[in-house]
Amino acid sequence: MLIVETIRKIRLSVQRDGRSIRDTAKKLGISRNTVRKAVRSQQTAFQYQRTSQPRPVLGAFVECLEKVLAEDGKLPKRQRRTAVVLFEQLQAEGYRGGYDSVRRHVRDWRRRQSQLPTAVYIPLVFEPGEAFQFDWSHELVEMAGMPVTVKAAQLRLCHSRHFLVVAYPRETQEMVFDAHQQAFEFFGGVCRRGIYDNLKAAVNRIFAGKARSFNDRFGQLCSHYLFEPVACTPAAGWEKGQVENQVGTVRRRFFVPRPKVQDFRELNAYLRERCLQWAKTHPHPEVKDQSVWQVFEAEKAHLIPLPPPFDGYAERPARVSPSSLVSFDRNRYSVDCRHVGATVQLRVYAERIAIVRDGEVVGDHRRHFGSGKTIFDPWHYVPALSRKPGALRNGAPFRHWELPETISRVGQQLQSRYPDWDRQYVGILQAVPLYGLEAVEAACGKALTLGTVSKEVVLNVLNRDREEQPAAPLEPPERLILKQPPVADCHRYDRLRQEGPHAAQ
Repeated sequence: MLIVETIRKIRLSVQRDGRSIRDTAKKLGISRNTVRKAVRSQQTAFQYQRTSQPRPVLGAFVECLEKVLAEDGKLPKRQRRTAVVLFEQLQAEGYRGGYDSVRRHVRDWRRRQSQLPTAVYIPLVFEPGEAFQFDWSHELVEMAGMPVTVKAAQLRLCHSRHFLVVAYPRETQEMVFDAHQQAFEFFGGVCRRGIYDNLKAAVNRIFAGKARSFNDRFGQLCSHYLFEPVACTPAAGWEKGQVENQVGTVRRRFFVPRPKVQDFRELNAYLRERCLQWAKTHPHPEVKDQSVWQVFEAEKAHLIPLPPPFDGYAERPARVSPSSLVSFDRNRYSVDCRHVGATVQLRVYAERIAIVRDGEVVGDHRRHFGSGKTIFDPWHYVPALSRKPGALRNGAPFRHWELPETISRVGQQLQSRYPDWDRQYVGILQAVPLYGLEAVEAACGKALTLGTVSKEVVLNVLNRDREEQPAAPLEPPERLILKQPPVADCHRYDRLRQEGPHAAQ
């Protein structure tokens, strides 16, 4: 193939110096046809392209070679195999052809792949109050002196770009509900649409196109706050590009260096303050002369007003063990002992767990994370003490039980005076559900003042105090109250006698 330097020498010799084609060919050591081609075409460079590449030997290995090239295309450039390495692998599989055939095929394949149409990202524009975007990220903090990876829920208003970040120990459905509730209260309203990726806490099944099957509890959240959920196409993060970009910004600005906090409450207070500061100090990317906060203030009028808070729990069934415990998330929580063996529903919130049977709450605890913990409420086991009062001494639920001071002092005096102190003390404790803790505490205080402490004395004081309380006056229903009270008027009877049919007699 003619190179640029040879063409230049031919053109100078013939067209500038006036030599013949024969002398030029002899001087440069090339054929006269080559000189004629360079002179007549008036081109300064030639490119040769083979119209067809015969590959009788490589043909049997093309499929294998292209499969390996496709696998390499998914790897970083530094990890992709060169044509030489691919040639050696084909030789190990029985290829007997030359390296040039492999090199040319690899070059052509990669050229074809580079000419495939690439993804086009179209900028999106949102009206005030039209939509918000939601996503999760994992961030590192220092909590109570230890490095901890937290899950950060990030919710962003698409028009004003105002956002809120809330950190949680888990990335579960109840955390999604709590993040929405906190964000909507933070913004003071709700947008008409919510844009999500296909997170498991919301989507049960993915159908063709934009069709999704959202789970019932997430559907209740959307119905409560009156917004429409929209799920992105899988692997199409640009459809919620604002919150995707926000993840990197929040990580660099809010979590570097690592925040040092004691618990999630302190961390979320810090993140809320940083979100407010960011909105008030950064200009809006489209409205250059206003801050994010100023655009948000104008957008607030377009948000849907807030309804009462959503009861954001994730529900799952559980069975009460013979120890009156239910298991959840590798921890155990106590239940009212009258429901041993029953199937109950766990209503799991971000910070607490309610245990419900037939609509009645039979257990309510602050949620604990970690594993291997048993959380007791001693009052759940008081009904069982009537048959097993001895459990009051060494029962696990009653260790470190912090009762009001007067009730504890009554227990101490009973223990020092009576052999059956535990049975008497249980009788006093069982009065709490009937009379209330404050009333029992007051009765124990009166018994201590009298200097006579026993179950009978405390119960007698409770009953006497109840009898002394005046009954609340009965208020008639509003529909039975007369709008015009009757007035005593005897002349009305005289008028009735004169106007009646018997008046002429």
